[in-house]
Order: sequence, then C-alpha cells, then structure tokens
Amino acid sequence: MRRTLPIVVALTLLGFSTGCAGDSGPVSTATTAVTASAAAPADEVTPDATSPAPAADSPTSTASAPAKPASDPKPAPPKAVPALTCGQLAGADLGSPKAPFYDHTDHIPLLDGIWNGEDGTGVALQKPCAIGDLDGDKAADAARAVVVRTGGTGQFWSVVFWHNAAGKPAYRTVVDLGDRTPVTSIGITGQKATVVWLTRSDDASMAELDTRRTTVYRLSGVTVTELSHTDTPYTP
Repeated sequence: MRRTLPIVVALTLLGFSTGCAGDSGPVSTATTAVTASAAAPADEVTPDATSPAPAADSPTSTASAPAKPASDPKPAPPKAVPALTCGQLAGADLGSPKAPFYDHTDHIPLLDGIWNGEDGTGVALQKPCAIGDLDGDKAADAARAVVVRTGGTGQFWSVVFWHNAAGKPAYRTVVDLGDRTPVTSIGITGQKATVVWLTRSDDASMAELDTRRTTVYRLSGVTVTELSHTDTPYTP
C-alpha cells in the first residue's frame, strides 16, 4: 500500500499537467486571431459622412427650342379690277387705227353718250348694254348698242365692245348690224356676247322688220367672230 499511493499521485499530477497544456494552445491561437482582424490597414481612408455626393448630370431646364427658319412672306393677292358700268360708257371713246369706228380711225370722244361731227354725222349710245368678262382676264368688260345717223333716213345700228383697262373703258371694236335694225337686248356669259336684234327677210322692204335674230359673238383682241345665230319670226 505504501508503494501504490505514490504511483497514483504521480499519475494524477501527470494528467493535470497534460490537460493544462492542451487548453493553453487554443486560447493563445484565439487571442492572435482577434488581434489580427482588429488591425486596420495604414493606407485605408474612411469616407467622410459630411462630404456631398457627386450630383448626377441632369438636362438643363432652361435650354430653348431651336428657332424655326423664317418663311418667305406670301405675296399679296392682286387687287380686283372694278367692273365697268354702262354709265361710264357715256364718256368713252370710239374708234382706233387698228379698229376704225366705221370710217373714223381717230378716237371719237363721247359726251353724255353723244358725238356730232362737222359733216352732220351723229353718234348716240342706246339703252341695250351688258357688262361681263369678254377676254378671260376676270375683269368685267362692256358691250353696248350704238346708232349712227348720217343726216338722211338711215340709222345704222351696231354693237361696240370696250375692254376693262384698270376700271376704265378702252375701245376694242365694233360690229355693224345694218340700217334700221334695232338691238333689243345684249347679254354676256362665258366670255361670249349674245345680241338680240330685229332685222328683215330677203324679200321684205326696208320699212319692214319680220325677223328676230339672236347672234352669239366672241371677242379676241380687236376681232369679233360670230359663233352662231338663230332666227325666229317677228311681228311688230
């Protein structure tokens, strides 16, 4: 018994020493790991919480739209030419070198619709009159009946055409209808002049009027062309 006790005590002490040595290793390792993770690199810079963040690019709100190119001004529409009136013809001229009024190549100035020559010839406007575009320029021209008296029994009826020259009558030409063949009406439509007048058949005397004739004319410059005519019986 006395020899057994010292052996037991020695074994006990040996086990305690071994346990203490095993526990010291992990503790030292843990301490080293904590110390290494807590150390910060010397060159690391901590961002300043008070520094403003960089502003994002945004479109400029004051940018103006590109200017539109200036357009050319529209030309002003042409002024409308005033239509001629039958009253204006009372002071118009008759005749021209290109289109004589009977034998008159000079201008014959009408005064209140009348002209009297030194040879006894008299010219007078008659009531039948029409206003309308005869030459396609959209300005209203004129056509009117005229009577020429030569001092005898003759009364020569005609239709005179005037062009609208900036609102004033400009003589163009004349159509001779003959002796004692009165005009009853004149109309202008579609750049044509329609003249209704009285005449006589071939076997009637000069004193008789037995035919109503409707003639359609077209004016081109100083030339008048008959397009058509129709006759109907007439009884006074």
